[in-house]
Formats: sequence, structure tokens, C-alpha cells
Amino acid sequence: MESREKMFKIGSDREFNHFALEVFQNQYSQNDVYREFVDARRINVKSVGRVEEIPFLPIEFFKTRDVVCGKVPPQAIFRSSGTTGMVRSRHLVKDLSLYRHSFIKGFQRHYGNPENVQFLALTPTPEQAPDSSLVYMIQQLMDLSSSPENGFFLANHSGLHARLRQQRARDKTVILIGLTYALLDFAASYPGDYNPVIVIETGGMKGKRREITREELHSTLCPAFGVELIHSEYGMTELLSQAWSQGDGRFSTPPWMKIMIRDTNDPLSYLGPGETGGINIIDLANQDSCSFIATEDLGRLHLDGQFEVLGRFDASDARGCSLMI
Repeated sequence: MESREKMFKIGSDREFNHFALEVFQNQYSQNDVYREFVDARRINVKSVGRVEEIPFLPIEFFKTRDVVCGKVPPQAIFRSSGTTGMVRSRHLVKDLSLYRHSFIKGFQRHYGNPENVQFLALTPTPEQAPDSSLVYMIQQLMDLSSSPENGFFLANHSGLHARLRQQRARDKTVILIGLTYALLDFAASYPGDYNPVIVIETGGMKGKRREITREELHSTLCPAFGVELIHSEYGMTELLSQAWSQGDGRFSTPPWMKIMIRDTNDPLSYLGPGETGGINIIDLANQDSCSFIATEDLGRLHLDGQFEVLGRFDASDARGCSLMI
């Protein structure tokens, strides 16, 4: 297989499709779970010549099987959040450097060098959630930042309030990234004008509160933090890349990640811009797992390539980072 470094330098749809087809063939040969799934679909692997023909593995498989290529022991095992008794997804990550490279380059595309950022987090600490991919990402970004003002504040809202109020160096961007439920909690207790802080929410309520739309969430958080826009992060345990939104709930992906919207009535067909369907994700950073995931989320694409997340299928289990609280 071509150098993994080249994957992060993809510059066109043609290059993306080339890598995707190469990764598909490799994962079919090395990933037992994915091969069983593809064979059960009675697909002639050698005839797959377009991205649209690649089978997408339902994300539920990560709850019952080890979706991994080969037999090399993983460097880390990330688990999805869950309530008591819920079956949690497991993602066996054989090469943490791939994950770090992916989220660092993805972050840089939207917010610049992490060294110039002060990170404040409304999430558990790495000690409280050692198997959380989100918390791992935030801690790694904090390490790159090396700001003495970085910190986790899920259990210390007064400390976060003080940190947001203090004088800052002019060359530092301040980012507050948090679980949606925690951001609402903090906003209710300590509303204020914290501009120019960048507030990033990481998902829905997932069982902690009544589900609300992203528009309703942002209309609550904007005045509470004194900002014009709320940013968002879209990622999940089963992936190694994230999509980011810098406002209005419209996400963009890095060049090695692609969103496709499947027809809910015909999962083998894909919808065009403006139509609502199930979100399929190609994450080429998922080299050692499965890069082709059919999620339980509903969404729609826009003509400019951005996408929205509109909700979840009714029968889906509650899952996601907000349950870590």
C-alpha cells in the first residue's frame, strides 16, 4: 500500500477515490469482520471500481465484534460512552500516531496551530475517562499547546468562570470545548460575555436531557457566552477523523474524510444535496479498522460539500460523548 503520509496530502476527488478503493481492497483482505460482511452481501470484490460500490459496515458491528485488520495488539482501545447496561462500542487502534496525525491536521485546517491555543474543556479528565477518544484528543492538543492555563473543568465550574474572566495573552486563541449537557449546565450557572472565546460543542444530549435541535441549542448558548456563533465537532469512537463546524451547524471534513448520504428506504442508493438520509462516512485514517461506516445519524449534504447532522434513527441506542457525564 502507498505511504500513509500521502493520504493526508490528498488534493482531489480522483486521488481520494484511488485511496478509498485501495483501502477497501486491503481491508477486505485483512479485516475478518469486514470480509464476512462483504461476502454476506455477495459482492464481487474485484468488480468494485467506484466509491459508490463499496459496502459500508453498519456501526453496530463495533459493539459485538473486534473490527480490526490483522492480529497485531492495539496500542489503545477506545470505547463509546454509555449508560448502565448499554453495550459500548470498542475501537481497537493499532497505530495511535495515525489518530494524532489526523486530528492535529484536521484541527489546524480550522483553528491554526494548537501551540497558539489555550484549551479549556468541559469533559472528564483523562484519568476519569481513559478510554475516551475525545478526551484523548483534547489532552494531546493541550500537550501541543503547553499553555499553563489549559485545564479540564467538568467538576469545577467556578474555576472555569474565573479562567474565562482572566486577562489573556493577545496571541492566544481561547477555545472552550465541551459536552453539550455540560455547556448548558455551565451557561445556566455562569452566563456572561466571554467573547472572544470560541465555544465548541461535541454532540447531543444522548439521554441526559430532552433532545433539542442544534438551532435551539445554539440559540441558548450564544447569549449565555456572549458569542455570535457556536462551533461544533462531529466525531465518534469508531473513527479517527473529525468534521468541524465554525457556525450554523454546517460541518466540513478534511480531504481524507468524506460524507455520503444513503437513501433510508434503499441503503444501496445515495442522495443528492438537500435530501435527508442516513450518514455514511469514509475515514481513510481508519487504515487498520474499517474506513467505510454506515452510521445511525441522519443528515444532508449541501452543494458546497458541507453537511448537517439532523438527528438519529428512531430505533438507535443513545450513545455519544455526552453520556460521559
